[in-house]
Amino acid sequence: MCGIVGYVGHREACEFLLDGLRRLEYRGYDSAGVAITDQAGDVSICKTAGRIERLASALASSPLQGSIGIGHTRWATHGPPTEGNAHPHIGGERVVTICHNGVIENFQELKARLETEGYVFQSATDTEVIAHLITDCLEKESSESKVSDSVAPYASLVTAVKAALSQLRGTYGLVVMFRDHPGVIIAARLGSPLVLGIGDDEHFVASDASPLAGYTDKIVYLSDHQVAVITADSVRVTHRDHGEVRHSVENLQVDATDVDLAGYPHYMLKEIFEQPESIKNAMRGRLCEDDATAMFGGLNLTPQQLGSVNRIILTACGTSWHAALLGEYLIEEFARIPVEVEYASELRYRNPPVDPGTLVFAISQSGETADTLGAIREMKRKGHRTLAICNTVGSSIAQEADGGIYLHAGPEIGVASTKAYTSQCMVLSLLALYFGRMRHLSFDAGMRIINEFHALPSKVRAALQTDEESKRIAAKYSGANNFLYLGRQYNFPTALEGALKLKEISYIHAEGYPAAEMKHGPIALVDEATPSVFIVPQGFVYEKVLANIEEVKARGGPVIAIVEHGDTRVAALADDVISVPSVAEFVQPIVSAIPLQLLSYHIALMRGCDIDKPRNLAKSVTVE
Repeated sequence: MCGIVGYVGHREACEFLLDGLRRLEYRGYDSAGVAITDQAGDVSICKTAGRIERLASALASSPLQGSIGIGHTRWATHGPPTEGNAHPHIGGERVVTICHNGVIENFQELKARLETEGYVFQSATDTEVIAHLITDCLEKESSESKVSDSVAPYASLVTAVKAALSQLRGTYGLVVMFRDHPGVIIAARLGSPLVLGIGDDEHFVASDASPLAGYTDKIVYLSDHQVAVITADSVRVTHRDHGEVRHSVENLQVDATDVDLAGYPHYMLKEIFEQPESIKNAMRGRLCEDDATAMFGGLNLTPQQLGSVNRIILTACGTSWHAALLGEYLIEEFARIPVEVEYASELRYRNPPVDPGTLVFAISQSGETADTLGAIREMKRKGHRTLAICNTVGSSIAQEADGGIYLHAGPEIGVASTKAYTSQCMVLSLLALYFGRMRHLSFDAGMRIINEFHALPSKVRAALQTDEESKRIAAKYSGANNFLYLGRQYNFPTALEGALKLKEISYIHAEGYPAAEMKHGPIALVDEATPSVFIVPQGFVYEKVLANIEEVKARGGPVIAIVEHGDTRVAALADDVISVPSVAEFVQPIVSAIPLQLLSYHIALMRGCDIDKPRNLAKSVTVE
């Protein structure tokens, strides 16, 4: 979940490294550091605990000069967030300098062995083990190798890095600089993403594409077990076990304007207000009115194969799991295909009975979620067809799956997912229509659904007009320490997601439940200090939810209700009401999510929380 950047070229490296780390800070923000090598091979390192701006201040006071460097922003796994544990780390007598994202599971046994060989450790991290291990392998390679670097440039470095990697058990995204070879960076990945940027007499490395926007429009996605040798004028990619591979250069699909704040105070608020466009992008080119269905270009399965599907598994984590739960409701309703929603962290270690007619969808905004990646690999190993729903082109899950669907939501920087969530819900709605039309859904029914989809971006834009009312209600309840979120049918996943948003960014305890389940336990929590947020749009369970509101009011609990415009019955019961546009039931969760996102945002803002970088969280969960 850490962020890595690297640069080798003709400009001062520090500018790009700091800019890149700022763009990657959503991946981790408890400490940061850079290392820059001058032409003589001398490495200067600056590290600080805390946010990137502390590092920037330190570098402003003591600038580092050089045109090759690496940087890192950390989300701690091994060792507390201190300056000593911050990356970069050095190996041996400053022989190598490295930054690392991932977890090395066997670092303790490697550390014990290296200590017996005289290596001294300065940190509590697993990363320092890699630094010393590469140094050890490099020294052994130098003494044994008969291959001159003048014959095969950097061959000894690559051999040493590969020898070290072969001893690691776990995951890594790694960039390495060498004291005695000041013109080269070596990058390697297994389970943690790395992207290379191709420039003119300069090259870049980053954990994802966002730091590269504005610097280059050509990128290379590294795959697992690949090792890249990067100099100012060349990039060579080899496989850890199979030698040199031909890498493909792709166009960068992120613009520099996509990763700035555009005048908003926080990325989360910006991304909330981008949802009319992101939902439109999720639909673009995917609706076929001639056949009243959806269409997808990347599933890589024939209509006959898709028609033979008799069961679907949706696997995900966190917010993506909530979108998957909505997908279950929609697909079962429209297509009558049994759907199971599995936490990826559980599925990867379970052995459930899965028949040959089962199709597995992995859902992940980043496409790098470690548990989801592990689950899809396990399903593939057992011979099941796997598809991905993700937002990041070239991500690990996108590469591993047999096919998939991109969200096209654009970069999402705020740690608490907003536009990616509603885009996931949109794509799953399209899938429900697609499978429904393959089964029993009529042409007329398909067209009614399509018409609702076409109207959705404008409905979401109207729902954004609840911002001021959400702010007013947030001021009233920002001091509460517990919230209940309650919805039924399609809006039960909405309740779960609303509760998660509040927990993530305001640190308030919140729970989501099906409204009818409240009286089976959670009603014991109801008191005058615990607001209950009800999602109560019109629909066939409307009267039932009204009864649930009455139960809370009878026990003195304050009620906040998300209702459709013109609903006077709920307004007469609830303490506070937020009105959203009327839409069909199957798209209500998308519209209803908007005021819940805004409510969470304003509560967190009033409590003085760090909205884009909430404590203990990172955007891409690339470790178990």
